[in-house]
Amino acid sequence: MVDIQHQVTHWRNSAQQDWDVAQDLVNRGHVRHGLFFAHLALEKLLKAHVCKNTNDLAPKQHNLVRLSELAGLETDEKQLDLLADMNAFNIEGRYPEQLTPEPSPEEVRSYTERTEEVFQWLNNLL
Repeated sequence: MVDIQHQVTHWRNSAQQDWDVAQDLVNRGHVRHGLFFAHLALEKLLKAHVCKNTNDLAPKQHNLVRLSELAGLETDEKQLDLLADMNAFNIEGRYPEQLTPEPSPEEVRSYTERTEEVFQWLNNLL
């Protein structure tokens, strides 16, 4: 039998570590890697919610919008837009042929601020 609370705790703790790494990387100018880790942090918090709300293991997938649906979360349009936007950084981090121009400093600031809002919201719901 799976210990769901253990799963939730694992995903949550790992998400915090990835968020810390994301911020450090972005602050050091490693934007693509930082945004990849920001996506990963959101993914792990969403997986914690999937476990908590379904009483089952999280699926081995990376689409943030789909994970939020599987978790049964009620996201507003702004949150959903951020999740959809951040999906691009998961793909870019894995497949170099899909690289797009690096985001401008203003775009990076927007992504990180919006991601932090959603990250904190997800974390507070657990």
